[in-house]
Amino acid sequence: MHLERSLTLKVFVRDNNVEQALRILKKKLQRDGLFREIKRRKAYEKPSERKAREKVEAIRRVRKAARKLAQREGLVASPRIKRPTFGRPSIGPSSLRFNIREM
Repeated sequence: MHLERSLTLKVFVRDNNVEQALRILKKKLQRDGLFREIKRRKAYEKPSERKAREKVEAIRRVRKAARKLAQREGLVASPRIKRPTFGRPSIGPSSLRFNIREM
């Protein structure tokens, strides 16, 4: 099976900020699956290995779709978003320490 893809990606460089444009390009290529495809094609893949990989990928896709559907219907709670903590945490062993001079 040979897939012909028309790859037309445009990334605009704003204010001569090439680093930001490269980050955006890399993110677009990552989402498109190009890096995964290059890694997969580095070495020959036997037909049996290909079938096993495709089967695992299909199972993963079906499970993800079912999980997303359950989240939309409210049957399963959405995953919690980890918020970054700035500074020292208020709870933990570091906050339980005390200064002997204060006593």
